[in-house]
Amino acid sequence: MTPCLLFKVLTGLGASINTTTPEGKLVFGIFAALAEFERELVSERTKVGLASARARGRKGGGQYKMTPAKLRLAMAAMGQKETVVSELCKELGITRQTLYRHIGPDGALRQDGEKVLER
Repeated sequence: MTPCLLFKVLTGLGASINTTTPEGKLVFGIFAALAEFERELVSERTKVGLASARARGRKGGGQYKMTPAKLRLAMAAMGQKETVVSELCKELGITRQTLYRHIGPDGALRQDGEKVLER
């Protein structure tokens, strides 16, 4: 047995929608089917657009914040004891998480940092 969905419009132009009646269930079902159809169309169009962009050599996603130049500066700065990490991050325009993902606290290069230098 499926749970009963109760939806009743109290005022306004569509005040005849009442899911406790057969007519209301029909109207509600039609709206649900139209919404599902529209959602599938949007999904299909998005997939076609992404495939088209890939065929033109485009890749999705944002630009990387960490560049090789920023990485070298950060490595040199992190190797010094007097470096304030929050100020370094603000100066480079990156977050603390991005900094530590690429460079260790001692200034050593991490795996993601190596990938940046390989680009």
